[in-house]
Amino acid sequence: MQEKQENREDSLSDDLFDHQEIKVDRKQSPIRIDKFLMDRLERISRNRIQTAIKSGSILVNTEEVKPNYKVRPGDAISVVLPRPPSDSLKLVPQKIPLDIRYEDEDLLIVHKPAGMVVHPGIGHYRGTLVNALAYHFGEQELPVLDGNRQDRLGLVHRIDKNTSGLLVVAKNDYAMTHLAKQFYRHTVERTYYALVWGDPEKDEGTVSMNVGRHPRYRKQFTVFPEGDQGKWAVTHYKVLERLYYVSLIQCNLETGRTHQIRVHMKHLGHPLFSDEKYGGDRICKGTIFSKYKVFVENTFNIMPRHALHAKSLGFMHPRTKKEMHFDSDLPQDFQGALDRWRRYLQGRKAAVGDKLD
Repeated sequence: MQEKQENREDSLSDDLFDHQEIKVDRKQSPIRIDKFLMDRLERISRNRIQTAIKSGSILVNTEEVKPNYKVRPGDAISVVLPRPPSDSLKLVPQKIPLDIRYEDEDLLIVHKPAGMVVHPGIGHYRGTLVNALAYHFGEQELPVLDGNRQDRLGLVHRIDKNTSGLLVVAKNDYAMTHLAKQFYRHTVERTYYALVWGDPEKDEGTVSMNVGRHPRYRKQFTVFPEGDQGKWAVTHYKVLERLYYVSLIQCNLETGRTHQIRVHMKHLGHPLFSDEKYGGDRICKGTIFSKYKVFVENTFNIMPRHALHAKSLGFMHPRTKKEMHFDSDLPQDFQGALDRWRRYLQGRKAAVGDKLD
């Protein structure tokens, strides 16, 4: 059985605490929450889990529970625990296959699959992209952008665990500094493909609204239209394909805030398909017929994560100063969901004479 889990990007509080959310599988049998978490949180004792539950650091569906609470299918478990001492976060190189698209003396372009956490954190001290990079580079010393955080080895930017796509890794201090400057100045081209619910009114547009932590649901992010909270965030979007109930869109980022595309699209009324955090894991548009509901559920099963893919990256090479551009195909789950929607639309058009209301 598999739960949807997600690591967060850093905020000020992340210096002291690690955050994790677990979505209990729909087929999960009832089991005490402390035992359930023992099997899913690495290097955390049952006693520590029970203490965290009693202190309100572990919530179920935003509510406090007792250690003997039995998890139920669909439960949303929120875990907030003090970060372990730095020695317990010692980076462990692991021989994990990497999908490397390009590499030279200064940088590496890697394609991260959905489901892989980028850097170590609570419950994910191993099996991350950084663990794999540490093994790949061996004795070579890589730069670290965040001070002495060795769990950020070579990273200039990050993407969510359940987002697939391209990342650039710096192999020396010069490349790190140069690439970080490009990200800071918003000159890096980052193109994402997203499958969203609904049919956007405009063929293209720009969302320029601050993004920050939700004031009530601290594990979510939201927009602040007045701009008095959160951080400035800009997403340019363009509709690539309209499939009536869903649409394939391209998003280009000027900024890189946590969950930026997911939050901006939800604000427009078009949450990402299968995004359980922002309401995309339910039917947001469509018919009331049971056949349609079955179709959507089966498509969720094909893509049990939010439909977002970091498709391309463009930047200036730190040493040669040449413009570099890298592109990637949609992963199998994303392509499979997209093709199902295409076939469904064609079937509907054929049934109603190529006309849909």
